[in-house]
Order: sequence, then structure tokens, then C-alpha cells
Amino acid sequence: METTPGPIRPATADDAAAIAAIYAHYVEHSVATFDLTAPEPGWWTAKLTDLAAAGWPFLVAEDSDGLAGFGYVAPWRGKPAYRQTVEDTIYLAPGRTGRGAGRALLSAVLDRARAAGARQVIAVVADGGDPSSVRLHAALGFVEVGRLRAVGFKHGRWLDTLLLQADLT
Repeated sequence: METTPGPIRPATADDAAAIAAIYAHYVEHSVATFDLTAPEPGWWTAKLTDLAAAGWPFLVAEDSDGLAGFGYVAPWRGKPAYRQTVEDTIYLAPGRTGRGAGRALLSAVLDRARAAGARQVIAVVADGGDPSSVRLHAALGFVEVGRLRAVGFKHGRWLDTLLLQADLT
């Protein structure tokens, strides 16, 4: 079914179940995340509350079929000198890729991260054979800055992660 693009807005606790369902798909069926067990909606509610309290964006994209995806930034590391460096996360609901929602969502997340004081954004992308996340990030100015070899084991195979970085200054 074709969907109609909709708004991008801050996530709320009411979105937690849909966010959990989207993420659970990737936990169970892909190597896009190295999680082996999907967090429950309550975990996501706490995550969005914590990020909002810290001033970081957690956004959702909607379309005519409901929640099309979510994205946010979180601190890259806990040490104070890293306070202006964040890591982005973005996931689209199954069947919602390739329609521009990912680019619109990640663009909005990056704009709000910049406004919140982020200077550098890191993306940690599993190199599992699907280039879509790397292409999306590259389209928004991310460049590859490193590779961590065989750091994750999921679905019976060892996986690399690519480190991508964007300068928001």
C-alpha cells in the first residue's frame, strides 16, 4: 500500500509501543542492531524521557499508515569532554524504506541536535551487507572514519561496524 508522507514530531510516551515494535523487527530479523532481545515499551518511554530531559531530540515520522519510523541522538560517551558529541539512531518501520522518510527524519534529528549544542555526530552502522544506512548517512554529510572488525556476533556470523561522522558546525 502506498503511504502519504506526514509530519515529523517529538516522540511521546504514547509512541512507545509502536517504537518498540519497529525496533523489535530489526532485533529479530536483521543485524542493524546488535541487541539480541528487544526492549519493552517502558524502556523506550524511559529513554525518550531521559533524552528530552537532557535536551536531545527523539523524533518520530508519521505517514497515512501510522508511525513510519523514529530517530534520536544520545551522548556518544559519558565523559564530560564528549558532551557536544552525540550518536544518532534511526529506524524505519518495515515497508517504509525508500520513500524519503528516513532522510527527512534524520535531517530533522540533526537540525535539532545542532540547535541543542551538538557539534559532532557519530553513526555506528553494522556492516551486514545492506548499504542503505550508509547511503542515507552519506547523503546527509557523514563520512566513514573507521571500521571495527568482527566486533559483533549475531545470526551466526561475525560483523564489522562502520564509524561514520558528521560535523554540525
